[in-house]
Amino acid sequence: MSAQPFVIDRIYNAPADRVWQAITDNSKMKEWYFDIPEFKPVVGFEFTFTGGSEDKTYVHLCRVTEVIEGRKLSHTWKYEGYEGESEVTWELFPQGDKTKVVLTHTGLETFPPLKDFARESFTMGWTEIVGRMLKEYVEKS
Repeated sequence: MSAQPFVIDRIYNAPADRVWQAITDNSKMKEWYFDIPEFKPVVGFEFTFTGGSEDKTYVHLCRVTEVIEGRKLSHTWKYEGYEGESEVTWELFPQGDKTKVVLTHTGLETFPPLKDFARESFTMGWTEIVGRMLKEYVEKS
């Protein structure tokens, strides 16, 4: 797999503070994202969650690496029992009453060559999460 990061960007009809809350407030995250038992947007905070494909679920091990309040959130992303470590970065760019969201997932090439860890799997997953789930959540009135 190439070392190219996966990048997806979307513009939401929602203010940046609403999007920021959706990606950092654990009670809001549970409404549209993964069921993360505990999350805090604090550098060094470690969190886990379970997710995966129809065939298999994986325990995700993550640690917050950077927080710029209202603008940027980065965290590691690896799988319990598997080699590799990647990083996910959410960046928010206010555009009046809209927000451009750019998600970058680097390090995908460090994972084992399994179907669930293939670039296509991440493309499908992040497109669903960023392209539909988060958009619908923040745009609902």
